[in-house]
Amino acid sequence: MKNYLLLILALFMGCMAFAQQTYTPTKENLAARVQFQDMKFGMFIHWGASSVLANGEWVMNNRGIRAEDYKLLQNVFNPTEFNAKEWVSIAKNAGMQYITLITRHHDGFSNFDTKESDWKITNTLYGKDIVKQIADECHRQGIKICFYYSLLDWYRTDYQWETGKTGKKSGRTAKSNWDSYIKFMKAQLTELLTNYGEISAIWFDGHWDQLDNDLDKSLQSKVNWHYEEIYPLIHKLQPQCLIGNNHHLLPIAGEDFQMFEKDLPGSNTTGFGGADISQLPLETCETMNDAWGYNITDRNFKSSKAIIHYLVNAAGRNANFLLNVGPKPNGVIQKEFTDTLALVGKWMAVNSASIQGTRGNIVAAQDWGVLTQKNKTIYIHLLSKKDGNNYIFIPQLNEKITTANLFNTKTPVKFKQVAEGVFVYLDSIQLNDIDTIIQLN
Repeated sequence: MKNYLLLILALFMGCMAFAQQTYTPTKENLAARVQFQDMKFGMFIHWGASSVLANGEWVMNNRGIRAEDYKLLQNVFNPTEFNAKEWVSIAKNAGMQYITLITRHHDGFSNFDTKESDWKITNTLYGKDIVKQIADECHRQGIKICFYYSLLDWYRTDYQWETGKTGKKSGRTAKSNWDSYIKFMKAQLTELLTNYGEISAIWFDGHWDQLDNDLDKSLQSKVNWHYEEIYPLIHKLQPQCLIGNNHHLLPIAGEDFQMFEKDLPGSNTTGFGGADISQLPLETCETMNDAWGYNITDRNFKSSKAIIHYLVNAAGRNANFLLNVGPKPNGVIQKEFTDTLALVGKWMAVNSASIQGTRGNIVAAQDWGVLTQKNKTIYIHLLSKKDGNNYIFIPQLNEKITTANLFNTKTPVKFKQVAEGVFVYLDSIQLNDIDTIIQLN
């Protein structure tokens, strides 16, 4: 009992000490935040040895696979058709400006040539460092590279699996060693921020594994994650590198952006949301079908229109949109994804000026759509229209409007500004099936 009380006290003091710390971002970091908000559209890539089983990245946990059996994937994962140039080009041609790549997911498999673990891609038949290839290609093509890194681990025995909620059937019996695990994570993060050039962000996930309740509004997890050591380490190694943590809570000291999983900021349709919205840069992530990692039976593919609407709705709420692909085990991004991304790219080639470099939350999202703004130019994104209405109303838009035109064609649009907002009349214009964009100046 005495040892138990001492442990609780130590965890509490660790949390309190970190909570009392202040974080002053560097000028490089502040500039990176602005650039991050300007980019608006990125590609998430969930991929690794789990893709061989073609049942999503949670397959080890969901099917209760023991670690000793799961490690056999190392003998068959051989993505000989992987081509970093093709992957980065797919993202770039879709209008994306950054990639967030899985370096290590919850199954503990490292997609890079780490010295800290033998459970890694360079010990597969393929034998090459995927992270380096993609990072190098991103740098060549002018695409920013960010790294996803899992805080939890279903494979390692030193992770505190006894109190974790997931990975319970991996067959671990050895007692965990939390100090060893923290040391391991810090060493891997040092590798990632030392050996792969400029990294734009570290995207953490898994904090929720040590919470009794996923939606607990505190950071009182069952373990001390040592963020007070990990975050300064990252900022020391690369001051411009942004830190985000998918803990589904308000950001804490040391974090530079806030992410939302499968929901727009302010929504909670999935159960992952509900966190208050901070003043930091925002990002929402979503899948192209239902799965993150490759799932051979998941054919619930989103249309290009649905994806464009998600992107526009995110921008209107002042958030980036991080859209996921889960490549096949051979290293190919499936055709259903690439075809849709090509269509999104055609739309972005014409309309990106109304998205990238803009800011949102000009007014609250309306039932007809959202607004974005760049300098003094406001873009109306009309995504839907009620039958019979020949106008939309923008409430509380107090900036003086002198002209209204259809974006790109410059066709004049009738409007009327009153004290309560702006009426925009639609009866004289042809609406676009995806997004009717009207430019206000």
